[in-house]
Amino acid sequence: MAPLVVVTIFERDAKTLELPWPFTGREDELELVRRALSVARQGIVVTGPTGSGKTRLATEAVRGTDCAKLAGTPETRQIPFAAFAHLLPEHVSLHRAVQLLADTRVLLVDDAHLLDDASAALVHQLAVHGRTRLLVVATEGAPVPGAVSRLWTGELLPRLALQPLSREETAHLLAAGTGDGLEPLTVNRLHRLCQGDLRLLRDLLGAVRELLTPLPGADGARAWRGPVPITATVRERTAHLLDRTGPAERETLDRLAFAEPLPLPMDDLDLRTLEHLEADGLVHVDDHGAARLAHPLHGPVLRAAAGRLRSRRLARTPDSCTAALAAESAALTRGIERADVRAIPAPVGEWLLDEGAVVPAGYAAVRARFSRLRGELREAAAWAGEGLRGAPGDRPCRVELALAAAQSGETVMETVVGVATVWQAAARGDLDTVAAATDDPYDAVRVGAPDTAAGRLTGVFAAHADALARGDGPALDHAAARLEERGFLLFAAEAHAQAVRAHRDPRAARTSRTRAVALARRCQGARTPALSGLVLGELTARQRQIVTLAAAGLSNRQIAEKLTLSVRTVGNHLYSAYARLGASDRGALPWLVELPEAQPA
Repeated sequence: MAPLVVVTIFERDAKTLELPWPFTGREDELELVRRALSVARQGIVVTGPTGSGKTRLATEAVRGTDCAKLAGTPETRQIPFAAFAHLLPEHVSLHRAVQLLADTRVLLVDDAHLLDDASAALVHQLAVHGRTRLLVVATEGAPVPGAVSRLWTGELLPRLALQPLSREETAHLLAAGTGDGLEPLTVNRLHRLCQGDLRLLRDLLGAVRELLTPLPGADGARAWRGPVPITATVRERTAHLLDRTGPAERETLDRLAFAEPLPLPMDDLDLRTLEHLEADGLVHVDDHGAARLAHPLHGPVLRAAAGRLRSRRLARTPDSCTAALAAESAALTRGIERADVRAIPAPVGEWLLDEGAVVPAGYAAVRARFSRLRGELREAAAWAGEGLRGAPGDRPCRVELALAAAQSGETVMETVVGVATVWQAAARGDLDTVAAATDDPYDAVRVGAPDTAAGRLTGVFAAHADALARGDGPALDHAAARLEERGFLLFAAEAHAQAVRAHRDPRAARTSRTRAVALARRCQGARTPALSGLVLGELTARQRQIVTLAAAGLSNRQIAEKLTLSVRTVGNHLYSAYARLGASDRGALPWLVELPEAQPA
C-alpha cells in the first residue's frame, strides 16, 4: 500500500500588520475619479466587492482637497442622519440639512450601503441639487438603500465598478509595497488565492513573510512554498463555508478539498447535495461533469479544519497526480504545436509547486516554454529554475532559462546552449550574426531581418514576416491582432512596434504605438530590439526625464537634487512610470534609453 500524504495544518493567530504600501495598480481609475470630481462635474459612485480597494482609491482621489467625509455603519442604520452627525445639528429636517450642506464643495461618502435611510435620502438630494460634488463608495452585492442605488440607476451620477486587479497589477502592488523581491510564481499564487481581494492579499503576505525563502540563482528573489496560513481574514472570508455543518454537505466539501488539485466526477458524489452547494456558489461543475471547489482558499481551509483521522481517510497517495501531470504537459505541448498559447488551466503543476514538491524537469521545461511564448518571461525563467532544482543538468530547462533571460535584456553567461547569441547580436544591431546564428526563422523576423525567413514560416508567422518585408503598417497591425488572439502577447507587441515605423499616417503610427505599449506592459519586463525606445513616448515629459536619469544610475535623492524636486515626488513619478512600462523596479529601465535606436517612435 502506498504511503498516505501527510496533511499539514497551519494556523496563525491574528495580528496587526502595518505595511506602508504606496497607492499603485489603479492609476487609470484614479484619474477617472479625479476627473469626475473636477469643476462642472457632479461626482461619481464607486462600487466593488469587499477588499477591492474602494476606500483607498477614494481617499487617494480626494487627497489634498477640501473634502468632508462620512461613512455608514451597521450599528447606526436605524438612527436618522447618523452618518452626518458630525456635520449637522440635532433634530434637523431633510430640507434644512440640504441647505446646511449646500456649500460643501466635495463630500466623500464611504460604505454608502450601510447608510441610514435619512442619510441616504440626504445624499440623494445633494446629488439632485448638484452644488456638491459627491464621491460615493458602496460594496457590490450588498443590499443598498434605494436612495443610494438611484444615484446611478437614475443617472444622477456615473458609476465606476471596480474590477479585480490583474496579475500584472498585483505584481506591481507587491513590488511597491514590500521590500521583498517575490519570485513570479509566488506572486501568481498570492494573486490566485486572493482573486483581487486586497485586504486578503495584505493579510496573507503578512502571514507568509517569515516563511519566504531565497531561491538559489534568482537574484535574491524569495519564494513561498507550503500550506496556506489560516489567518483571521482567511477565516472571515470562509466562515460561510465552515458553517455548512450538515453531514452530507460537509462530507462532499471535504472529499472535494482532499481531491485537489484534481476534480471529482459528478457521478461519484451525492447529486442533490452537490446541487445545493453549487446553487450557493461553493462548488463549480464544468462542462465535462467534473466538480471542484469554487474558490482556491476553500480547499486549504477545509483541510486545516479536518481532524487527523478524517484527513487520513480522505488524503490521496503521492503518485495520484502523475497521470494528470502528464496530461497537463501534453495539453500545453499541443497548444505550442498548434501555435495557440492562450491560457490553459494547469492546476496540477501549480499544486506541486505550492506544496514544495519536486517539479519534474520535463514538465517544467514545457511550462517554461509555454510561458515564454505568451510573453511571461519572468514566469518562464521561474519554471525553468524549478526544473533545474530537481535536475541541474537538464538541457531543455537550461535553454528556456537562457532564452527568457536574453529576451529580458540580461547578460547571459550560459555558453553551453548558445541560444542567447541571436538576442545578444540583435541588441548590438548585428543582423548578419542573427541570420547566421538562428535556428528559428521567426527570431529573424522579430529582430527585423524578415528576408532570412522567406519561405520558412507558415500561418500568422508567415504573414508577419511578409508584412515586415514589405514595410506594410496596416498588415503588421493585422498580424499583431492575430498573434494577440492566439496568446502571443510579446510577438503581438513587437509587430505593433514594427508597424509604428512602417506607417506613413502619423495617426495610425500613434495607434500602433499605443497598442504595442499596452501589450508590452503585460510581458514582464521584455527588452527586445523591436520594443527598444517604444514606451518613453507614452510617459509624461517629467516621467521621461526622471526615467532617463534613473536608467543612468542616479538614485532618487540625486535625481531630486538635480531637478529641484522632493525625493517623494521623484519616487511617485517612478512608480507611475513603472506601471506604464510594465516594470517592477529601475533594473528594467536602462534598455529604454541605451539600446540602438532608443528614441521615441
